[in-house]
Amino acid sequence: MERKEALDLLRKYNREPFHIMHGLTVEGVMRWYANESGYGDAADYWGLVGLLHDVDFEKYPEQHCKKAPELLKEINASDEFIHSVVCHGYGLCVDIAPEHEMEKVLFAADELTGLIWAAAKMRPSHSTQDMEVKSLKKKFKDKRFAAGCSRDVIQKGAEMLGWELPELFEKTILAMRSCEESARKECFELTGAHE
Repeated sequence: MERKEALDLLRKYNREPFHIMHGLTVEGVMRWYANESGYGDAADYWGLVGLLHDVDFEKYPEQHCKKAPELLKEINASDEFIHSVVCHGYGLCVDIAPEHEMEKVLFAADELTGLIWAAAKMRPSHSTQDMEVKSLKKKFKDKRFAAGCSRDVIQKGAEMLGWELPELFEKTILAMRSCEESARKECFELTGAHE
């Protein structure tokens, strides 16, 4: 699968800059994790799974992770790829569990990127570049802050990976720092909107 066809599919079913930005962010985060975890040769694959993980969410929110296989077949995605995309909804909208490390990383990091991004927007810099783990911990504990980001999923994801929450927080902040500027730039080029 080429990145261009993956991006075209994402844009076919997602128009909101927020959703485009989220896909680009999770793509970058997954690439960072692949390289940091010793799977650099699979970084493109990890990234494309991240890019397309919510392909069906904007247009089919009630069928999230259930409609994705049909949409992904439009670009001849493999069954393995489809499994990797769909299992990030484990326990929320599907019963397909993450099996491989990459799938566990996506499960853990997806919700967390939303929380980190919401926290970053509250900072004077509007960026992750100066975010610290301790400030993220405070936001995590405040259930009213970014209430749509499931703390249970983030906790369960850390447990799947065998990590403590601070380790997941630190790694995901670093991952987001690595791609924040490029994701913002590409989102603006694609949508004309700042996210």
